[in-house]
Amino acid sequence: MLHGFAGKVLHVDLNRGALDIEEPPEHFYRKYWGGSLMGLYYLMQSTPAGADPLGPDNTLTFAISAPTGLAVSGQSRATAVAKSPLTGCVGDSQAGGFWPAELKFAGFDAIVIRGAAPRPVYLWIHDGQAELRDAAHLWGRITGETQAAIHEELGDPKIEVAQIGPAGEKRVRFAAIMNMSNRAHGRTGLGAVMGSKNLKAIAIRGKLRPKAADPAAIARLAKQGPVEMSNNASVATLGELGTANAMLSQNGAGSQPTRNYTSGIFNQAEAISGEHMHDTILKERDTCFACIVRCKRVVATEYKGHKVDPFYGGPEYETLSCFGSYCGIGDLNALAVAHQLCAQYGADTMSAGATLAFAMECFEKGLITVEDTDGIELRFGDADAMLAMLEKMLKRQGFGDVLAEGSARAAEIIGKGAPDFVVAVKGQELPAHMPQTKRSLSVIYATNPFGADHQSSEHDTLYMPKSPPRFLNRLSRLGLTSPQRPKDMNEDKVRFALLTQYSYSMLDSLTLCQFVWGPSWQLYGPDELVELVRAATGWEDVTLEEIQQAGARRLNLMRAFNAREGIGRDRDTLPKRLFEPLKGGRTDGLALDQQEFETALNQYYTLAGWNPATGAPLRETLDALGLEWVNL
Repeated sequence: MLHGFAGKVLHVDLNRGALDIEEPPEHFYRKYWGGSLMGLYYLMQSTPAGADPLGPDNTLTFAISAPTGLAVSGQSRATAVAKSPLTGCVGDSQAGGFWPAELKFAGFDAIVIRGAAPRPVYLWIHDGQAELRDAAHLWGRITGETQAAIHEELGDPKIEVAQIGPAGEKRVRFAAIMNMSNRAHGRTGLGAVMGSKNLKAIAIRGKLRPKAADPAAIARLAKQGPVEMSNNASVATLGELGTANAMLSQNGAGSQPTRNYTSGIFNQAEAISGEHMHDTILKERDTCFACIVRCKRVVATEYKGHKVDPFYGGPEYETLSCFGSYCGIGDLNALAVAHQLCAQYGADTMSAGATLAFAMECFEKGLITVEDTDGIELRFGDADAMLAMLEKMLKRQGFGDVLAEGSARAAEIIGKGAPDFVVAVKGQELPAHMPQTKRSLSVIYATNPFGADHQSSEHDTLYMPKSPPRFLNRLSRLGLTSPQRPKDMNEDKVRFALLTQYSYSMLDSLTLCQFVWGPSWQLYGPDELVELVRAATGWEDVTLEEIQQAGARRLNLMRAFNAREGIGRDRDTLPKRLFEPLKGGRTDGLALDQQEFETALNQYYTLAGWNPATGAPLRETLDALGLEWVNL
């Protein structure tokens, strides 16, 4: 008997308007688990090589896993997978909230979407049933309006809705898929894929609760959570201050990206910190299904006539950084407006803010002028200019249409040396964690198949000789027993990067929150992760080694997809900016070293079992992971 999983995958053919249900065998679930790994399987099987990311041949999958919907913290997440319109590489993005758990309650483990509808539609899934409905009346509406309209139309305010806003409809390259109108599948532009398919939303409701193999063990883990949280200052602070609790520590370390990554010091960091948000505009703390951490921000404020509605949540650390320190803006109220615009229109706040910072540097250097920017003086520190151009980006109006392509494509359009100011990998803008101070992130950012990502491995600061014993003990379960100094970039540091990357890779396949189930500082550790999987599935022989191997399977399947698309080592590069000295504060003059980086990159390929010349997985590596069917 299959435990934990619903046992059904919904296949949607938008070309024909056809809906079919697959019931995969148990061995399929044990190999592909769910989430990202399952989505990659369908992407590789269904999307032909060279497919246009915004064409009907691209396959979009939403997937969850066995623990999803169980009454334990950190399990209500879903992964979306497709070919990315931002990078041309594999696209992969996670989101939390209540929509993932509701998908399980509605009776499905995944939704696989092919083709493109001739006119706007939305998908309505309820208690094992599904239907496509007309969405012409929803097209053009912002997320809050669409959600309200679906609730009214279907007569149930508890329906969970994943959807695109106008940015996805207009195929903004970094458009997001939103659920609850405030939780985002933000990275890699998958909202634009939904828009290209004329799929406005996926509405879900169900009462088919999952059945764990060992409910008593799930109950024990659930009860353990509050005890662990009371003893874990890192998680308790996350709950109290949100991810923005990182702002002051990052800035104190000279590691807060500022003015398009030219500095690690932002002199207005306190004004946009989690502490300041907590004391001023924070209205309440929200949560995901059954999670006790409650890290989601809910804010209420206004800025020059722009009212910020608590309905749209509140800004996270990356949002505050990308619209704030990246752009030299220290007004928390303005940043809350930027967050809300991205939630309403459906856009990734990281790519949006970083692209604006890139444009500000281009303006500062004279590469673009007010004649290009529709009269907007796009200067660092100008919140009004930032918001005005952001709105144009999300609507693809004027110069915003250029920036809606993302910074890398915009740089090619602008020319005049603009590519030198792009801070992106594979076309995806960097998050707000600096490889200059967290050296292992240099190889992670460069090699990560879907572009620079800070949530694809643990960070150096957790694997230092002075790191808390609790963290180091947990990492030792992965075979990591030689903590390194922050400035070290040696084979031990590279091994730390790869092994924790396998862990995070599996978390995105088990669709578990990395803040709750990650391998070091989080609420639960590797041993509890094994216990959770066994309790959910009944697979009593599951080991941590098998979990790590599944993480490696997912990472290698991603690299195989890219290799099939002609993307390899030539795209495993870092932006020029990271090799230029930082300016100001304790990291003044700090830069990555090109030779050190190349050496680390070669060490990474060797440890991963990839061809150092091409960056593609070796045949024997794929075969050892059960991926004999994959052709490069």
